[in-house]
Amino acid sequence: MARSFWVTTLGCPKNQVDSDKLTGGLLADGFEPASEVEDADLVVVNTCAFIEEARQESIDTILALDEARRDGARLVVTGCMAERYGSELAEAMPEIDAVAGFGRSLLAPVAVGGRSVPVAIGSKPGPTASAVPDFDLLNLPRPASAAPWAYVKVAEGCDRACGFCAIPSFRGPQRSRSLEAILAEIDQLDVQEVVLVAQDLASFGRDQGVGERSIVPLVRAAAERVRRVRLLYLYPSDLTDGLVDAVCGTGVPYFDLSLQHVSRPLLRRMRRWGDGDRFLARIADIRRREPEAAFRSNFIVGYPGETEDDHDHLLRFVTEADLDWCGFFTYSREEGTYAAGLDDEVPAGLMGERIAELREVQEGITARKRDELVGTEVEVLVDRPGIARSHREAPEIDGILVVPEALRPGSFARLTVTAALGPDLEAG
Repeated sequence: MARSFWVTTLGCPKNQVDSDKLTGGLLADGFEPASEVEDADLVVVNTCAFIEEARQESIDTILALDEARRDGARLVVTGCMAERYGSELAEAMPEIDAVAGFGRSLLAPVAVGGRSVPVAIGSKPGPTASAVPDFDLLNLPRPASAAPWAYVKVAEGCDRACGFCAIPSFRGPQRSRSLEAILAEIDQLDVQEVVLVAQDLASFGRDQGVGERSIVPLVRAAAERVRRVRLLYLYPSDLTDGLVDAVCGTGVPYFDLSLQHVSRPLLRRMRRWGDGDRFLARIADIRRREPEAAFRSNFIVGYPGETEDDHDHLLRFVTEADLDWCGFFTYSREEGTYAAGLDDEVPAGLMGERIAELREVQEGITARKRDELVGTEVEVLVDRPGIARSHREAPEIDGILVVPEALRPGSFARLTVTAALGPDLEAG
């Protein structure tokens, strides 16, 4: 009888790709997916460790799955939290049978917290051993996508030194995949839309020693294979004219800009490039080129040293930029980062007030922009019966379109927007 597995994924789209790769490896090893966690022989939690809230969610999920798993099932923790806090996690949570960092086998003995725990189903803890050799997680095969779209990770790691971010410390420096490997994966997925992701997407290829970065050729080559190509997380200084043209040329003029703040002094304190005026000018330039362009960004609220002037500057920017979508996150102190040693911490209560004010402003902007679409015609990709997206909505992040259930998943349709329901739309 085949052994079965269950994978729970937390965090960002990049983690979802890792889970898909791990799933592909388990299937190749003869495992079968379980219909419920209670039926699985192997329970895997792919964790997130980006901020404190994500770490707490990971811990809560581990405990919940420990309660749900059947007797004899193995509980394995992988992902960012496993890589960053492997030994501490294993010592603090005896519920875990093994902690496997990036590219570590889920089925062989893995050293955790000074002890070695075999992950193979039905085995007993063995003698102390080192972690098994790394395998290339980026280029593992993955199952065909059940949806008509899929994330495709084009690189791992990051070479930047943003003051608030610990990712380079446990994901390592940037390591871009080959163009051939990425395109082969896109072909194998057999989807209508690919969403390219990486920690620093626009720097794809910079680490390969070819001089010029390769993101523009990648976008163009991907667009020859699928109807839609979407890019997530673009660092603003790397948004060149060539990249803007390539994005618009895909038919998905969607720009997810990693801005984080707009106050020049605070951005320098964050070890980031740019300022609000530069960002506004770039957004205006893109809109002149492509009036249908959609924009998303994320901002950190309460970074050490953020003043009322800084906050007011961000409020004005949000109003003037008129972005389709915005995420706001309170600053989380991460050990080992530059910001962890800064003074002038912003009190939690004040961070809460500031983020509430920003969210209220953006919610009004998003609602107005959605209302303005009523009566217009849009091309949508049907994700599943009754649910679709135009170029303005990234999967799992933005709003959706409610469409006639008779439309076939994976098909495209031109529809008229008939109503706005907050961030969502109705079309028929």
